[in-house]
This record gives sequence, C-alpha cells and structure tokens, in this order.
Amino acid sequence: MPVALFVCLLIGGQLWGQNAYLLRGGTVHTVSGPVIENGAILIRNGKIVGVGKDLAAPEGATVIDTTGQHVYPGMIDSGSMVAGDDAREIGMVNPQLRALSALDPAAENLEATRANGVTGLVALPDGDLISGQMALIHLADATNEEMAILPSAGIHLRFPAIVTRPVPPHEGGDDEEPSTALDEQTIPYEEAKARYVVEMDELNTFFSDARRYWRAKLAGKKNLAPNRKFDAIIPVLEGKLPLFVSATREPEIREAIAFADREKVRIILADPYEAYKVLDLIKAHNIPVVLGPTNTLPLNRDDDYDRSFTTPAALFKAGIKFSIGTFSVTRSRNLPIEAGAAVPFGLPHDEAYKAITLNAAEIFGISKRYGSIEEGKVADLIVTDGDPMEAMTAVKRVFIDGKPVDLETRQKKLYEKYKEKK
Repeated sequence: MPVALFVCLLIGGQLWGQNAYLLRGGTVHTVSGPVIENGAILIRNGKIVGVGKDLAAPEGATVIDTTGQHVYPGMIDSGSMVAGDDAREIGMVNPQLRALSALDPAAENLEATRANGVTGLVALPDGDLISGQMALIHLADATNEEMAILPSAGIHLRFPAIVTRPVPPHEGGDDEEPSTALDEQTIPYEEAKARYVVEMDELNTFFSDARRYWRAKLAGKKNLAPNRKFDAIIPVLEGKLPLFVSATREPEIREAIAFADREKVRIILADPYEAYKVLDLIKAHNIPVVLGPTNTLPLNRDDDYDRSFTTPAALFKAGIKFSIGTFSVTRSRNLPIEAGAAVPFGLPHDEAYKAITLNAAEIFGISKRYGSIEEGKVADLIVTDGDPMEAMTAVKRVFIDGKPVDLETRQKKLYEKYKEKK
C-alpha cells in the first residue's frame, strides 16, 4: 500500500472515531417505529448512521453504556416567546422582523430548557398583528445564526378578534388570580369592536397591497420601489412559508380559516383554545394545530374543569395533526410535562410524545432531518432514567447535532451550593 494512501486511511479512521459515538444497551424509543430493547445508536459527524441491536463500535469511537436507561429523540417546543427589549417594534405590521435576531443564546432559561430534554424550539417575535418571522432553533451553545434550523419558519399573525375580556398570557406569574385579573381588564364592547375593525382593515389592506407589489415584481415592472415588508410576506403568498396564526376562540378560528381560503395561503393554527368546537372545519381544511400548554385553567367560566387536558385527545381522535407549545419564555422546560398531562385524559401515550417530537417536525417541514430516531437524521437525542413525560424522570445526557451538551444550569449550581448548609 502506498504510504500516502496509508496515511490518508489512518487519518480518516482517526477522524471517524473523533466524531463518532455509540450509545449501547438502552431502550431506544424511535417514535417513528418500534421500541428497541437493548438497542444501539451509532452517531457520526452529527448524523445517526445506525439504529438497531449489536452495532459494532468503529475504532476510536466513544462508547456510552445506556443499559437500564432510555433514549428518545430530543423534544421540540412548537411555540416559545422571544425575550428581549428589541423583540417588539412600533406598528402593527412587521413581517420583516426576525425573531432570530432578538434571541439571547446565553439566556439562563435556554440552559434549563435544554437540560430537561428540549433540543429545539420555535421562537416567536413579540408584537401586534403581524409581529415578524419565527425561527426554529437548536438549543446548542452557539451564536444566533449557528442555532438556526430554519431562520424563518413562518410569519406570526395574531388574528384580530373582538376581545372584551383579554385572554390571560401563558407567561403570567404563578401567584396570579386569573379570574380577578380578567375582571379588572374588561374592555367595553364598542372599544373592542373598533379595535377589531381597525386591525382587520390593516390586515386586508396589507395583503392586498403586498399582492399587487408581488405581481408587479413578477412582471418586471421598472422603477418599483423596494418594500421590505412586502418582500418578507411574498414567501407566504407563494406558499413557501406558512402563516402561524394565533386564534384563541371559535369566532377568530373560523375567520382565520376563511381568511386563509380567501388569500390562498397556508396556515398553522396557534394556541387555539376553542379548537375543539370546530374540529370538522379544521380537519376539512387539513390545517395543522399547535396547541398551548395543557396545564392551564379553563378559559371560560362555564368550561369543564379539564377542558385544556382533553383537547389534545379530541384533536387526535378527529385525525388532526397537532403538536404542543408552551408559548412562554420561561416555561419551555415544562414541555414534556404539558404533553404527559394529556395522557390520563384520553391521548395515547405514544401520541403524546410524538406531539412534542415528530409531529412538530412534520408541521414545520423538517421531519426528514428531525423528530425521530432514524438513520440519516440529525442526532438530537436525550438519554433518561425513565419516561421523560414523568416529573420524577431525570435527563442524563443530551446530544444536539450529534454532540454531547453540558447540562449544567444555574439552578443546579445553586442546589449544589446550598444543599449542605444548615
């Protein structure tokens, strides 16, 4: 063998080993297929290159014994808010703004979320009406651009509604009394209706103007003044990006679907609390849904006490593709608990975990690379000592892009600091 070829093969083998991990002995929950007892997963250069039993470890690969543990695909929070003073802009229509630019990669809440097994999330911009472009990101310790799976995963639209009693935000404090807060914030009907009319006019006018601009651009019109807002919405008009439509109650859900039909655009219904009232309509239009957190109080005073807990099962039984989001900056770490809480209320256990993995990936168009444990997919994996949707389960390891992630958090540091003090 020529010396040069030998050296190349030697170096190649060493690099193979440096970028390779074999997780062996644990129970592998593929999500897309059967559970593999005493299974093995081979990772190389960030990708899953082998799944099964009795896989051999390449020379130099790091072997990790997961005997007695469980391996799952990393979780994806389908809706999380962006924290930061520059996330909200003046004006109702800002599709050109990017949530990715407002992220703080060093935020402590991202550390805590990652340590609980959430490897990706959809960051939503904060704002009114059309608030900007969502970003689907990895929770890796990296720069904003390096974290991006999809720098623009869709345009966030808060659909106009006549709201006399504001919907309490999911970001509210733990000590708030929702009923008292709502009573204090009651808005006169005339005022709420006037705001609704203004917002609908703004929305319809913007789409009408944007469509004319798009057609002029396609026609090659000369001296067409560039418009960043119109340019940002063109991928939605082309069907390349979805509108992520926040619509809570039945009337705005119906109106949002009618708007999408009229404008011939794709939508994802976001945080639709009253989706259970229009299941047939949602199914008929084949619209995916991102439900809000399960562990919430009923929105309406006469709702069943378990309304939020039973909605996931209702969507599943209706054959509607859905995932779950926390719609919170600080509570993304609770994502597995939100999914698990729906299981005692009729959602099959496997479907609950699928709602925060493969379903989320399918809804946002990344399921060829993420959401399950399959050969060829990105190695976003978590290793646990039990069911990740159970509160007592501990996440032992996290891999993002095939690399082990440090699970140290501020909370763990404080625990270690004070646990011995009396």
